[in-house]
Amino acid sequence: MVLLWLQAAWGFVPGAALLIGAAVGYFARVPQRVIANIIALGSGVLISALSFELMDQAYRRGGFDSTAIGFLGVAAIYSAVNGYLSRNGAKHRKRSGHQQPSESQQGGSGLAIAAGSLLDGIPESIVIGLSMLKGGAVSLVAVAAIFLSNIPEGLSSTAGMRHAGRSIAYVAGVWVGIAVISGIASLVGYAVFQHFSAEVVAAATAVAAGAILAMLADTMMPEAFEHAHDLAGLITVVGFLAAFVLSKLGG
Repeated sequence: MVLLWLQAAWGFVPGAALLIGAAVGYFARVPQRVIANIIALGSGVLISALSFELMDQAYRRGGFDSTAIGFLGVAAIYSAVNGYLSRNGAKHRKRSGHQQPSESQQGGSGLAIAAGSLLDGIPESIVIGLSMLKGGAVSLVAVAAIFLSNIPEGLSSTAGMRHAGRSIAYVAGVWVGIAVISGIASLVGYAVFQHFSAEVVAAATAVAAGAILAMLADTMMPEAFEHAHDLAGLITVVGFLAAFVLSKLGG
């Protein structure tokens, strides 16, 4: 029981990063180019983490078949759900400018943005729970990578919410809710999947990796490359290298 609560506590760590980013995004006036540079860094971190932590771990546990099925299957599902939410107002949920619609411009967009942000956050939290299945120790590399990437995610999205005229109650409700659900998702990832075979765990790990990569391509990287311009590629590479070094030091 103590281990379960410890796992839930680890799951709150990435959620805390979203809250930090959200607070900065709402109360500070951070230039869009700075936000884009931070997002590019976070994108590189996540790409490295899903490459060297998640996909490699999934392959070692369950082989190519389980990994490929989980990775491709969830990407298709994520894209379909994301497409539906985008048509209902959540398309620009990670954008820091004036792209997000207000509730008066598109009714129901507030709920769609909240649902989309939750869709983006759950796979990352499940990753933390799954990482604890190997020897009962959480992957500090995975936690660090997700934490570093969640700060710019919360920052950019909240800046866009503020521009759309969303209240502080709405912003706080979205991110506090996601932080709580993230802890629960992490707990579920550990408690449920410890009873399944290595192939199922491998597929679930690949599912999380596929969802994260699809989220990067659909929501985070467009913001980074629109405003960071020529530096976006370099900053993404720096983030990738930082997470790569963490993975090697952690190994």
